[in-house]
Amino acid sequence: MRRAILLVLDGLRRDFVGPETTPHLAAFAARAEQFSAFSTVFPSCTRVVSASLATGCLPARHGLQGNTMVLVENDRLVRHDAGRPDFLQHKRRVTGRSLAVPTLAERLREHGGAVIFSNVSPGAAYAHDPDGHGRIYHRAGSFGRGRVPLPEAEQLRVTLDLAGDRAMTERFIAEAALAASPPALALMWLGEPDSSQHALPLGSPEHLAVLKEADRNAKRVMDAVAQLPDGDDVLFLLGSDHGHQVVSGVIHIEAELVAAGLKESLDSGDVVVASNGTSALIYLHPNAAGRETAITSFLTGQDWAGTVLSKADLHRVGQSTDNGLACAVAMRATEAPNDFGVVGTSFAAKRSEGKEDVIGAGQHGGLGAAEQSPFLMISGPGFSAGAVRSEAASVIDIAPTILAHLGLSDSGTDGNALQRGSRG
Repeated sequence: MRRAILLVLDGLRRDFVGPETTPHLAAFAARAEQFSAFSTVFPSCTRVVSASLATGCLPARHGLQGNTMVLVENDRLVRHDAGRPDFLQHKRRVTGRSLAVPTLAERLREHGGAVIFSNVSPGAAYAHDPDGHGRIYHRAGSFGRGRVPLPEAEQLRVTLDLAGDRAMTERFIAEAALAASPPALALMWLGEPDSSQHALPLGSPEHLAVLKEADRNAKRVMDAVAQLPDGDDVLFLLGSDHGHQVVSGVIHIEAELVAAGLKESLDSGDVVVASNGTSALIYLHPNAAGRETAITSFLTGQDWAGTVLSKADLHRVGQSTDNGLACAVAMRATEAPNDFGVVGTSFAAKRSEGKEDVIGAGQHGGLGAAEQSPFLMISGPGFSAGAVRSEAASVIDIAPTILAHLGLSDSGTDGNALQRGSRG
């Protein structure tokens, strides 16, 4: 039977995949095709990437603009943490839709279905199937079709750590990868190494130990796939959603705008900054639309700002101007190494929800080389074992690739199927 199995290791940057750091993934490369120019979207954050991977579309099309984003509610700009369990349901109530385009779960509803296991934030997990077309398992709540909660015995009661990832992996293998009646798409998204990387110095012994354990979970899935009958026509995809930069400093962008006279106060609703790690989205209320040029000019002049995208430039990174989004900034990144020889630093934009970034630990969201360099390996029909593809590829190509393998149309996606000979 024709089906796809997708394994994502959250936050694993491409240069951390190797014989010393992730020996099992490195060994698997001989049996798969690697993509040396694989990239992610902007912001390079898991909730955004989850929606882009699930739909094959850029944020401008699917509408989940950031890990933190703004919705217009009763003529007010309201900032939201898109990782909350209820965010996409709230977004549907406010805007009429959770995501603006179909997910893989919706496309596969009558074609073998999708089963999703995820141990990242609830909002990122539910972005794969916000409207209940398949089955989704997450520690905040697991649902079947129609978003009907599954019985307690079927709930995924795990922790966001290596132990939780391992417990989820064992269930994924038994209930999806090796199930007697497997789905057309079985997807598992591990929370590590991303979760630990936000707290640990990249390249430190503690961090490298986390990479080894995440690699062992990947091997468990690899071994399960290797056990599948020869008659199973399986496309096996292993990858990550983004990489990490080393945090070199934290900038309170809203305070900077207030000090520059471009925002009335920290709590005012005229200008709202949505931090996305090493980037930020800046929203303007219509009454403050006249400040757009001044704000863009101010940001361009700051030494902590890297790429500043005006309203007219947002399309270059796959963003729209919905919800009052007026400009965006990717924080300044360098190729400087940290104490463990890991290259790639970035400033982070101070978060509004009270969480603090750790100087020297990892963060992502911007356009730095490391955070824009996830990894991807694919084995199965249309891919050559041991080959390395140097052509550009993106997370938005995953959905079209899976649909092509399943013999289904990818009409309406922004990406391209990656099977050789499939591009127009």
